[in-house]
Amino acid sequence: MQVKRNGGISFWYADMGAIPTPCPPLAGDIEADVAIVGAGYTGLWTAYYLKKAKPSLRIVLIEREFAGFGASGRNGGWLSGGFGWSREKFLKNSTRQGITAMQKAMAGCVDEVIRVAAEEGIDADIRRTDNLTVATNPAQLERVREECETIRSWDADPERIELLDADTTRARININNVMGGFVIHGQARVQPAKLVRGLAAAVERLGVSIYEKTTVTAIAKGSVTTDRGTVRAETIIRATEGFTAGIPGEERTWLALNSAQIVTEPLSEELWRKIGWEGHELLGNAAHAYCYAQRTREGRITMGGRGVPYRYGSRTDVNGQTQQATIDQLHTILTTLLPQTAGCRIDHAWCGVLGVPRDWCTTVGLDPRTRIGWAGGYVGLGVSSSNLSGRTLTDLVLGQDTELTRLPWVNRKVRPWEPEPLRWLGAHSMYQLYRIADQREAAGLAHTSKLAALADSLTGH
Repeated sequence: MQVKRNGGISFWYADMGAIPTPCPPLAGDIEADVAIVGAGYTGLWTAYYLKKAKPSLRIVLIEREFAGFGASGRNGGWLSGGFGWSREKFLKNSTRQGITAMQKAMAGCVDEVIRVAAEEGIDADIRRTDNLTVATNPAQLERVREECETIRSWDADPERIELLDADTTRARININNVMGGFVIHGQARVQPAKLVRGLAAAVERLGVSIYEKTTVTAIAKGSVTTDRGTVRAETIIRATEGFTAGIPGEERTWLALNSAQIVTEPLSEELWRKIGWEGHELLGNAAHAYCYAQRTREGRITMGGRGVPYRYGSRTDVNGQTQQATIDQLHTILTTLLPQTAGCRIDHAWCGVLGVPRDWCTTVGLDPRTRIGWAGGYVGLGVSSSNLSGRTLTDLVLGQDTELTRLPWVNRKVRPWEPEPLRWLGAHSMYQLYRIADQREAAGLAHTSKLAALADSLTGH
């Protein structure tokens, strides 16, 4: 499948007209109260809430490229209220009540992001909708039923999760060979680059300085060293997510997994009538190598998933450019689920990296000894997770004991990833096993393939 444009950071910036002009870089040594490394969602939300809570704080953001260069400006636009975690792992240092509180707090991020966007005049094509997960074979249907029941059993509002039969699922979106699915109500679709650029403008209006085209070379207690000078600050927040491995000393903290997307040309009204999708649901499937999709403001379909899952040494892409094989894989997923789109042009393809902790559980925290904080490891669910990170980091930095600072993800420490080449072998083996498991299930295997369980155990997923 040929594509009109590959890379250029992401389609979302093309949709806005152009990549933004960077702010001036750091012009030498400075002092601040709080220095935040990384101007994506996490860094911007943290700066926003800190400045709102204590306007006198001198806060600076330090960014290697421009605000929203990373996953914040490249993601699938799912404001889902979901986050990367394992209930079993969290139970080791929490209670059932703590986990339910965690889910409730995360779900509340949807309303909070929408509130701030309205208050700050951020037009990010936000549309409230449902999240629909579909099954197209018996093994996937088994997982859909299990996942639906599991979420309902732990959720603070189980009525927002609903199991669907094949006809009800098809009535929402005319998925080929659909056997059923489940929806989670109360979520939203966003244009991610518009959201992150709107946040950047909002924090600048509050008096936060953003220094772009400034590369951080070291983070230590009280100082952030860059190629443009040193920032001295009592508190430092590392908000680098998928790019964390590029910071000296953090090479094994989070795995930099790759995810890629394609976007179609705008579809005709006739084609939309054949597809349905009138509710603009966020769409995913129950495959092991899962996909994620949305119907955009102007009637396109974005389809995302794993391409080349991991580059040796946690290397990152060049300005979002992805491989032709990845584009072909995503096009196959799109046309398999929605064969109605087989004749549609693919206008843009791009990729980015996301951060994955060794236990696949998102964390946020602040070391009281060094006053260095962090948040991330969102495993692809950072649009909403980052908002809760920003609010939680604000309370931690200000020394407040709140419901947020007592949530079970706070200050969780996990062991680092293995050194190379074990990281590369593990990540690629995981996705090869997932691929084979999906193939076997598509061929008629009635239950979840044991190869998927092997992949999970291999990598701690």
